[in-house]
Amino acid sequence: MKKIGILFGMEDTFPHAFIERVNQKNETGIIAEAVTIDKVIQNQLTEYAVIIDRISQDVPFYRAYLKNAALTGTAVINNPFWWSADDKFFNNALADTLGVPLPNTVILPSAQHPTDTTAKSFRNLALPLDWEGIFEYVKFPAYMKPYAGGGWKNVYRLENKEEFFQKHQETGQLVMMLQEEIVFTEYFRVYCLGGKAVRIMQYEPRNPHHLRYVIDGPPVSKKLLAKVKEYTLTLCKGLGYDFNTVEFAVRDGIPYAIDFGNPAPDADINSVGQENFEWVVEEAAKMAIAYAKSHKPGKINLTWGTFMKDAVSTAKRF
Repeated sequence: MKKIGILFGMEDTFPHAFIERVNQKNETGIIAEAVTIDKVIQNQLTEYAVIIDRISQDVPFYRAYLKNAALTGTAVINNPFWWSADDKFFNNALADTLGVPLPNTVILPSAQHPTDTTAKSFRNLALPLDWEGIFEYVKFPAYMKPYAGGGWKNVYRLENKEEFFQKHQETGQLVMMLQEEIVFTEYFRVYCLGGKAVRIMQYEPRNPHHLRYVIDGPPVSKKLLAKVKEYTLTLCKGLGYDFNTVEFAVRDGIPYAIDFGNPAPDADINSVGQENFEWVVEEAAKMAIAYAKSHKPGKINLTWGTFMKDAVSTAKRF
């Protein structure tokens, strides 16, 4: 018997629907359940062929458990090693190499010194930074947000450099990105599962959270939708994420990737709506079952993305 587990926290609608959907399919030798952990012993096999991770970004103990599980052969979705290593600024840099349009973006040192460091720890920084060069590149209005994180936490819209310096001081030890504002005519949030299943959703990020997914929105050109799908697949395959959402702001007909590293994306029926919820439950169930069927005990069953594959291929040539 191959078990598919889902690891989750406070969310309710998606995890339970996912378990029910997998089991409804009645695939021979495959069942789904909520992950149960009673102890974690180094390099010891888990009982799961596949685990869908929905919570380890908030619980370091779970992340350690998942890395150990992946090492011993569990197919963890998404890859816990890669998820631990990447960040939004790196994602931007990778997207640029993949040819996906992006807002102009820079990364900034934290306003306050990290714990156990002093000014002496930052002797390699040329202080003051070239603020005029930074502002000329990004331009205002601009958005400032953490280089790692999500959920629209600690996100600021800034009108000018005076406002920037004021707000930056409020961010404490957070490392922030400063990003060009894209004044958009259309906005999309896109599910991508298994590097191939794509659902494009019209989205209004300026609305309250429960009203952001647009139902019966205005018609969108097929050419634009095709480009959004192309960029979504390019990004998710490059990053190696099997369960992700990508956001695009459209300016002058060009979709700019705004946020595309969301490996535990919102899948709650109360925010995404019934149709989107049904789609993501079904596609997640099919993806997990496919992973369970191809699972090989004792092997590394993880997706690494084209970035890592290309890096390994390059290294092998030398």
